[in-house]
Amino acid sequence: SGTGTLSLLLAEQGYAVRGVDFSPAMVAASTAKAEAAGRDIPFVVGDASRPPFEPGSCDVVMCRHVLWALPEPVPALRRWTRLLRPGGRLLLVEGRWSTGAGLDATECTRLVLECRDEVEVVPLTDPLLWGRQITDERYLAESVR
Repeated sequence: SGTGTLSLLLAEQGYAVRGVDFSPAMVAASTAKAEAAGRDIPFVVGDASRPPFEPGSCDVVMCRHVLWALPEPVPALRRWTRLLRPGGRLLLVEGRWSTGAGLDATECTRLVLECRDEVEVVPLTDPLLWGRQITDERYLAESVR
């Protein structure tokens, strides 16, 4: 969940949100941000690749800039998929940044297809999403169960 910005944006749109982060400091920051905004969002300390939630308990699993950093992404994708209810969506915001770090859309697609039947990649090039013009690859990979 990082600092909770994305979680808060989703909660402000009416979604029930919960988050997980490996860092106790990030969980504290995201909890404080949600409380300051008057939102009750449960954040827990845990491994994002092994979320501490019940199988079939999510309509959406959304990860932003997480998959590329995992040493074993396919097992994490399988665990995330098991969290989804029928019709649930897996949403991955990823990219291959100008630094050379990250995961390009072709590789992300290959990884997701090891766990899901289909994936759609949508480029995220609008400067409004990033606060500036970008020249590297940023995208949303979406798969519906």
